[in-house]
Amino acid sequence: MNCRFIFALALLVSLACFADSTALVPAATNAASPTATSTNDPVELEYKKLMEADDAAAEEVDGWILENQKFAEHGGGVPKEELNRRIKERFESVRLGYEDFIKRHPNHGRARLAFASFLEDIGEQEAALEQMLKAKEVEPGNPAAWNNLANYYGHYSPVTNAFAHYEKAIELDPNEPIYYHNFGTTVFLFRKDVMEYYGINEQEVFDKALKLYSNSLALDPNNFLLATDIAMTFYGIKPPRVEDALKAWNYALQLAEGSLQREGVFIHLARIKMNDGRLADAREHLNSVTNAELADLKARVMRNLEAKENPISESETNATPESGTNALPELHSTTNSVPSAP
Repeated sequence: MNCRFIFALALLVSLACFADSTALVPAATNAASPTATSTNDPVELEYKKLMEADDAAAEEVDGWILENQKFAEHGGGVPKEELNRRIKERFESVRLGYEDFIKRHPNHGRARLAFASFLEDIGEQEAALEQMLKAKEVEPGNPAAWNNLANYYGHYSPVTNAFAHYEKAIELDPNEPIYYHNFGTTVFLFRKDVMEYYGINEQEVFDKALKLYSNSLALDPNNFLLATDIAMTFYGIKPPRVEDALKAWNYALQLAEGSLQREGVFIHLARIKMNDGRLADAREHLNSVTNAELADLKARVMRNLEAKENPISESETNATPESGTNALPELHSTTNSVPSAP
């Protein structure tokens, strides 16, 4: 099932890969069971058409949003209220399709999971939870039901329910990388809860998150976004594990496709080496960044690098400003703060 509002997803992916930020977002990757009965089964054929109708509606709405956004940038576009009305009307037929199908096939767990994802996308969280719980009840052996519930609990609590549900999803399907990835991100974000739940210390929590990520990457070794997720995690680990971080970013570099991804990794390598005192190496990485889309990020890291290369002495910092000036010399930040996990 495609994610609604593709432009928002693209923005989040871009930030996760290249932004000068270390905040992580709980993974919200839902999955539907890959198993199904014969493609000639009339119920499965109807289910397939239902999914196609959902995808078509999502794609059409995404187009409306993007088109209206472009018009709005030039002073045009329809009012927000009118666009929301059109979106609601477009999705109503999809909703009725799900409700009719589930009424006639109440034990079709995959349809309930798809309907739950649809409901989450349109902001009806409680109704989505109801469908996910029912999906788990009618298909307890479907790991996607457990994974999707874990995602829900990771967002809306209790987070300890997420731990148990991810564990069950992995038990049911130990070869699905998404489950390890989601679980790893949740472990990293909710460190205090993990420490209490599993009776481990913070460093062991980091080890647990990284192990889950490692399992995911072992199953999906060519996934660039997954590799960057793992590498980003090292920004939040204290004390820093510099060599492990560099190893993770260099692995991501091997998977990068195109200059944007490759040079985005160079910026991260530069940051890590700069903060580790390897200033010449950091500058070499930054000099390799020529993509215009990364110019602002490169400039920010370069300013920090120059501040480290030319530190302002205490006497200069406390010096009285020259006559005719009203401001002290500009000071550049030489550290990168890491937001604490929820």
